[in-house]
Amino acid sequence: MMELSELKTKILALLKTDEEFRYAVAGMIGYDEILKRLQKHDEKFEEIVSILNRHEEILARHEEKFKEILAQLKEIRESQSRLENRVNSLDNRVDSLEKGVNSLDKRVDSLEKRIDSLEKSVNSLEKKVDSLDKRVGSLEERVDSLASAMIAGFAELSKFAGITFEEFVRKFLTASLQKSGQIPQGLELTRKVIDSEEIDIFLEDPLIVGEVTAHADTPQEADKLLKKAELAKTRYAKEPKKILVILTAKRDVAQEIQRKAKEKNIELIIGRIID
Repeated sequence: MMELSELKTKILALLKTDEEFRYAVAGMIGYDEILKRLQKHDEKFEEIVSILNRHEEILARHEEKFKEILAQLKEIRESQSRLENRVNSLDNRVDSLEKGVNSLDKRVDSLEKRIDSLEKSVNSLEKKVDSLDKRVGSLEERVDSLASAMIAGFAELSKFAGITFEEFVRKFLTASLQKSGQIPQGLELTRKVIDSEEIDIFLEDPLIVGEVTAHADTPQEADKLLKKAELAKTRYAKEPKKILVILTAKRDVAQEIQRKAKEKNIELIIGRIID
């Protein structure tokens, strides 16, 4: 067999002398290089394809995320639109409320003016009422004084007319109450006994209870009337009008009876007060 060194020598000689051989060897050497480079390119291409696949996967995930973001943005826009509608509705309600408040302010101002006017009118009326109260009080005092004088005077005359003081008082008060319209015409005050208690002046409807005495030594005359009035109230289930007529009374006794009469709503007539 030919040794390797001889083979190399022959190949080198052929490369120098044989042009065709030289080109064939050169072609073979270049093809191998091309194959190696193509193999490297294939490996690089596969690496690029792998990278592209990964990028596509990442891009696909990004697309899904983007779709989710778009859906969220759509929901946000819809929510924003609803909020804007609610805000517009609230604005309209606020405008309406402001108009209502302005209207109420005007009405309140009008009412305040009317109240001020009414207060002035009420103050004026109160002054007139106070004045009338004083005049009525003065008239009542004059009427009470006149009634007292009439009782005292007619009491003296009743002696000559043949009637008792009690009978005279009943007739006098009957006429007076009929004239004032407190009792109807045709009704008269009478005497009545309730539970063994004798009532000097009585009428059932309207309910009137009265006591008549010629002279009051103590304030108990008022208490006697109150006791009889309570009996009538129990019997007829209503509050009676109370009248106490005294012909004469000592000043201190009269003052105490007047105090009780005012406190217990008793109509009091005293003919004459003596010291």
